[in-house]
Amino acid sequence: MKTLATLALAALAFGSVSAQEKEAKLKVLSDIKFSGYIMSQYQYSDKESNKGEKDINSFNIRMVRMALEGRVAKDFYWKAQLQVNGNTSNLTVAPRMVDAFAEWQKYDAFKVKAGQFKRPFTFENPMHPITQGFMGYSQNVTKLAGFSDRNGEHASNGRDIGVQLQGDLLKANDGHHYLHYQVGVFNGQGTNMKDVDQRKDIIGGVWVAPVKGLRIGAFGWTGSYARKGIWTEVDANGVEQTKNGVRSLEKNRYAISAEYAAHDWTVRSEYIHSQGYGFKTSNASGKETDCTINYAAGDKADGFYALMIAPVISKKLYAKARYDLYRPQADWHTSKTQYEIGANYWIGKHVMIAAEYARVNDRSLNKSNYNMFDLQLDVKF
Repeated sequence: MKTLATLALAALAFGSVSAQEKEAKLKVLSDIKFSGYIMSQYQYSDKESNKGEKDINSFNIRMVRMALEGRVAKDFYWKAQLQVNGNTSNLTVAPRMVDAFAEWQKYDAFKVKAGQFKRPFTFENPMHPITQGFMGYSQNVTKLAGFSDRNGEHASNGRDIGVQLQGDLLKANDGHHYLHYQVGVFNGQGTNMKDVDQRKDIIGGVWVAPVKGLRIGAFGWTGSYARKGIWTEVDANGVEQTKNGVRSLEKNRYAISAEYAAHDWTVRSEYIHSQGYGFKTSNASGKETDCTINYAAGDKADGFYALMIAPVISKKLYAKARYDLYRPQADWHTSKTQYEIGANYWIGKHVMIAAEYARVNDRSLNKSNYNMFDLQLDVKF
């Protein structure tokens, strides 16, 4: 009997230890989630380029992404996301890493994120491309937050590699925080690229939320974008000289932002100003060596947008409108303005049909006015 009692106690002890080990493992690595989305698109335009090329009339897979996310030891959140549509010919459309980061989230007031992730610049940049609501991000965010940047950086979806601190302070009775801050240090080269000139970008922002759903903020960005390659300079005697090495371009930007997102309504507006030249060629391959500066484009640019998304049938049908202006030289002679109206229809929580019409005025074209129509079917899983 003593032997049986001893074995029973040992079995109970072993079972207890096994359960504890299992529970510990679950706590160390938990809440793993697989997700993704597909954005298919049809677009028509009667735009005529200065070379006489006409019309855009095409179906397109705008984006396909897949992600894994979860938690480690409760306090750490991690995410890895791939963009898988396209081919492997260059950095612009190739299957590539989009997000790869971990964030320590123990305290609301002080969080630390490291890896590759969205730059903390503007309200719109961090938004999901589906819930952002329109056929694309606004022009100023696209050109001045690292999507298809005016400086010649490869398409980086608003992301870079670095470390960021952020937090929410002064919690109200309704659960929202009155104050948010964020600041990060980044390579300044965009996604999947090491630093070139050993200088770092510093990007930060702060906003206040006087009531739940309302944010008023300001953002700043200073740094550089660099390439290693060759270029030509003219000396004091008018003689051309070919040079090679690392060439850095200054990058100084700020944004002023406001948003109200509550009761199924969204109203948002942002102004961005940029100072700094760009390279003549885009770094589409990630191996561009032409370091010629595009002085003709100037060293200033700015843009402004204002949008509204209003419920027609709550959680299902929305009407939308956006005024979207970008001035690539911070003046009016090359400005591009889009006047957009449309609707979004949600089929459940995971499928959205979005339709949009835009009247465009592009002063850089000989025929500056044209029309665009965009239709998208977006699926989240």
